[in-house]
Amino acid sequence: MIGGEMMIMSAKDSTLFNLNEVASAIWNAADGATPLAEIVQRAVCSEYEVPPPQAIEEAEAFVHELSEHGILMVSGQPIAGAPK
Repeated sequence: MIGGEMMIMSAKDSTLFNLNEVASAIWNAADGATPLAEIVQRAVCSEYEVPPPQAIEEAEAFVHELSEHGILMVSGQPIAGAPK
């Protein structure tokens, strides 16, 4: 957090991301064990006025972008050793 804004940088290519409130909520909830759909329902849909299909679509795009920069690992299963 810098000045109330969440910023993350890719160690792979030094790309800097300035996350909005919704992206920050997803980032903070990503624990390697909780499915993205559950994170979106709990951290996005319950807090912001966004329909679940739209929230999931935008969250998947966000996660995909971070994974392309090596910031976030995407897995179809919980990551071994991730907190539950």
